[in-house]
Amino acid sequence: MNGEIAVVSVVGIGADGWDGLPEGSRRVLREAEVLIGGPRQLALLPAADCPGERIPWPSPLRPAVPGLLAAHAGRRTAVLASGDPSFHGIARTLAETAGDVALDVRPHPSSVSYACARLGWPLEAVETVSLVARPPAALSAALHDGRRLLVLSEGAGTAAGVAELLRRTGWGGTRIRVLEQLGGPAERLLDGTAADWPHERTDPLNVLALDCVRDPGALRLGAGPGLPDEAYEHDGQLTKRYVRAATLAALAPAPGELLWDVGGGSGSIGIEWMRTHRSCRAVAVEKSPERAARITRNAEALGVPGLRVVRAAAPAGLAGLETPDAVFIGGGLTAPGLLDACWDALPPGGRLVANTVTLESEALLADRYRRHGGELVRLAVSAAVPVGGFTGWRTAMPVTQWSATKGSSDS
Repeated sequence: MNGEIAVVSVVGIGADGWDGLPEGSRRVLREAEVLIGGPRQLALLPAADCPGERIPWPSPLRPAVPGLLAAHAGRRTAVLASGDPSFHGIARTLAETAGDVALDVRPHPSSVSYACARLGWPLEAVETVSLVARPPAALSAALHDGRRLLVLSEGAGTAAGVAELLRRTGWGGTRIRVLEQLGGPAERLLDGTAADWPHERTDPLNVLALDCVRDPGALRLGAGPGLPDEAYEHDGQLTKRYVRAATLAALAPAPGELLWDVGGGSGSIGIEWMRTHRSCRAVAVEKSPERAARITRNAEALGVPGLRVVRAAAPAGLAGLETPDAVFIGGGLTAPGLLDACWDALPPGGRLVANTVTLESEALLADRYRRHGGELVRLAVSAAVPVGGFTGWRTAMPVTQWSATKGSSDS
């Protein structure tokens, strides 16, 4: 190609098929020598108008992209996508994997735009959750009383799976509407509640609309850090609610960042880190197999099933992990080399927060405070409890916390 950058057209198409495409998109598809897409999308193109060679995506798709495009280099290539290719679609995968390829993206209205139009919902006020290649548990973190959610479906069984999750987790009163084949001649709407949802299967091409209603007595989980301790399954190894909120404040999660939760315990810090934004990631390092399994269960129950659990002792278990943006150490501070390994793993600007209740570990944190600065604080929480016929204060064991941000000259 004489050094020129190849251009691949990415054309969005809806359930209305060829008839719903603007002329610019039709022209691209007519002129394409290679047409790549899912079998359903390829079947929407009339053979007489689109004579190019048709190639269905292989599975798994992502690793096949570079080779497939390279095999047809120099030919006019068009990739088909459902709706808007840049909205939870193939355009991102192509941009991340296709190398020196320029994308000419031609969007079609997304299923979310169609759904909001049908329901009369303002698009900017609705949260969208994708369950494509993700378990229904990924929905849990977005459930809040009175909120409206749109759920991108994995297929025909998604609605039944979501209804079962909602019933099991205290959201049985939630209204579910399934919008099938949006924009096409077979468009249909199914309506019901999670408590009595009757449809085991729906049309595979669908979007779910949820009007969230929390059942009476169900535990209320807020959007911020410091979830109730009752939200967690634990064996006593749990960073308690108010200390947890202070710890997350010191860690200061931002979208897209990665946390190492070292000595994961019940996983509460990593879980609440991930709940702050859907793009936040966390790795919990925990040597106990029982606690590691418990972290996985808690992460799924609280809507972040993507939390990774490494069952190993630290610092050995940290080897090979992706560079973190922040590290929390909730246990095992006296393990030889642990503090230094965590500090050394951080890039400039990375944050480390460590909590302890013992004098031995407190001495280690005081030493790091002298060497690296940051903040050294003691957190003490008192709760009102009955004292005979009166009420008094019971103070929990105080927690010493060191937090610091690594500078470019720190080692």
